[in-house]
Amino acid sequence: MAYLLDANVFIQANRFHYGFDICPGFWEWVEVRAGQGSVLSVAQVGRELQAGNDRLADWAGERDTRFFLEPDAASLQSMVAVSQWVLQQGYEPAAVNTFLQVADYFLVATAHAHSHTVVTHERPQANAVRRVMIPNACVGMGVRFMNPFEMLRVERASFVLAQAERNR
Repeated sequence: MAYLLDANVFIQANRFHYGFDICPGFWEWVEVRAGQGSVLSVAQVGRELQAGNDRLADWAGERDTRFFLEPDAASLQSMVAVSQWVLQQGYEPAAVNTFLQVADYFLVATAHAHSHTVVTHERPQANAVRRVMIPNACVGMGVRFMNPFEMLRVERASFVLAQAERNR
């Protein structure tokens, strides 16, 4: 089991609590866990991040397909199941079309195919018809999801100042 991170996890981390300049430990933790195969994302998220013009885009461009996973045969099979699920839920056609074209679809399908956990800042929304929310799709497909703070607590991540910094 691995965690598959949504684009919003990286974007909000960079912009707010874990900026590269104030909390490099977060990014180092992600890289270490990626090397262990336990924190990953999908290629579509990587492409979304690289479309920016900032340090996050550069960081994403430095990662390869071992971090930003391309769809494999199992994921492609799950994409069929996810698309069938979303078509049966009463979403507006524009919501379905958008979902099937963005990284969210690939995240849910890859997690479904490989029993991974999706990590996102999104929250489930009851009776949503104008947008397919990742957590709603996860629930519908039996995929586990959580927010990034839950993931960090479960994994016991700790970003501690170095001794030299504490003595300053």
